[in-house]
Amino acid sequence: MSKNIRLNISIFLVLLGTFFGIPVDSKEKVRVSIFSWPGYGFWFIAKEKKIMDDYELDITIIEDPYESFAAMTAGKLEVTSSTVEYGPIAAEQNIPIKLVAYTNPSNGVDKIILAPGIKSATDLQGKKVAVMEGGLTQIYMGIWLEENGMKFNDVTYVNLIMDDAASAMFSGEVSGGEFWEPYGSMVLKNLKGSKVVATSSEPFWQETALLADGIYMSEKFIDSNPEAAAATMKAYFDAVSWWKKNPKAGNEIIAKNLNFPVEDVEMVIGETGKAKAGGLRIFDLDESARFMKVKKGPVPIGKEDGINDHWRLTNRWWVKFGLMKNVLPPSSGIDLRPIKAIVKVIE
Repeated sequence: MSKNIRLNISIFLVLLGTFFGIPVDSKEKVRVSIFSWPGYGFWFIAKEKKIMDDYELDITIIEDPYESFAAMTAGKLEVTSSTVEYGPIAAEQNIPIKLVAYTNPSNGVDKIILAPGIKSATDLQGKKVAVMEGGLTQIYMGIWLEENGMKFNDVTYVNLIMDDAASAMFSGEVSGGEFWEPYGSMVLKNLKGSKVVATSSEPFWQETALLADGIYMSEKFIDSNPEAAAATMKAYFDAVSWWKKNPKAGNEIIAKNLNFPVEDVEMVIGETGKAKAGGLRIFDLDESARFMKVKKGPVPIGKEDGINDHWRLTNRWWVKFGLMKNVLPPSSGIDLRPIKAIVKVIE
């Protein structure tokens, strides 16, 4: 729908509402989902600061990413923020969801923690570990096991989200797991003898660029409403820019909307608007565009081919885990049109 047509419709609706005395919201809604994580809180800044002129952000918290993907497939959402490993799975299953941006790599916020009495990877032989199956945490654990003398399938993976994973560590149900903040610190503080054996700030993990968040959009949204798709992406990165200049106020907005203590938000994204050691590195538009290979310049993290290297890494691991059968090209699940619309693209 063109901007002029949308404007005319908006004017008509306002006049109609005025005539009949009915309040009319003339803005087109863009439905976005996140789960409870400070790294996704920039959507709340975009909404609260009214960064989008012609559209209204309708934000829903859905704790299970796969529930969000199902809602997108059913046409109930246009956008979701989640971790960046789902693209290959969606592509092979012909699910109309595309990865459109890489937004914030982990800079130490992700940790592999072992339970008391478990000293090394080899002590996990035949034991249970907490991960989100089909998520980056499972790949993180699998790579770590193989880097430390084990096979990726020498353990039993237990599919748990963070609060349940922490409870499973406290109860002894699992012997280790992957935890992001603030849950990692919670386990270490309250489970005497637990210890960190890997953190995403280590050079090895930074080189993989494995652990990060991204933005997904439904294929229908991108195809049928490219102006809205571009405006939504711009709103996200404009909110990031606003936060970088106003981190204290931005963190308060995020904490309020997530019902988190501000201290927990600061633990993840920091207090200064800059990369947080032990937390996340929040990409601005330029950094994301370079990683997505639509803008010239060195990639800010990982290997030279940026998102394409990341895709190939996750795709190979999904084949190992049996979630996929084939290695697919990145173009099968990545759509660069929204980000290209708002940056100067490579000639």
